[in-house]
Amino acid sequence: MKAAHIALVIDDEKQIRRLLRLALESADHQVFEAETGQAGLSEIVHRRPDVVLLDLGLPDMEGIKVLRRLREWTRVPVLILSVRDDPEEKVAALDAGADDYVTKPFDTAELLARVRVIQRRSLVETGQPLFECGPLCVDLAARHVTLGGAEVKLTPTEYALLRILVQHAGKVVTQKQLLRTVWGEKAESQAQYLRVYITYLRKKLQPNADFPRLIKTEVGIGYRLATEV
Repeated sequence: MKAAHIALVIDDEKQIRRLLRLALESADHQVFEAETGQAGLSEIVHRRPDVVLLDLGLPDMEGIKVLRRLREWTRVPVLILSVRDDPEEKVAALDAGADDYVTKPFDTAELLARVRVIQRRSLVETGQPLFECGPLCVDLAARHVTLGGAEVKLTPTEYALLRILVQHAGKVVTQKQLLRTVWGEKAESQAQYLRVYITYLRKKLQPNADFPRLIKTEVGIGYRLATEV
């Protein structure tokens, strides 16, 4: 019989992964494992888990960085498992998008209860890491953008702006929201920043008349990324 849920454990400690596998499988989860942050991100794209259990101390990157990366394109429930019990660490993880935080060592029954809770209360929008519209292809998991099959080189700011438009493709994103998300709350009144970078993006995504107009202007409101051309 197929397991009811898919769980991904991202932890470099073999004994912890084994313990979690036994506990989660007993609760009707199909369990996959990753020892590094990069491997974990790849598994999330490939496996599309229903819940992720993430350690903060990974060998190749901090778990908080993994969390921020995956939150760029998926709302899958994430439970942090860490030996770090400093309140500031917990707040930082929750602010970065974690759904819960459990310190090691942990009680297995309590852990499973927390997993059930975050799965119940989460609107499991696992997200689609690949966005395609006409010649434009944006791989949010790999942070890779192509146009007509050719790679598009974007600055970090240009990519951040495009990512938000992709996440809300087909919907109008207000100028205020774009400014606040990309440049911070203090930049909400600096509309010239946005106009300049929208121009930069358009030059790269609409290099000539052969390419469709992908970024639409909603006058006096904001911008919208086309979902079909």
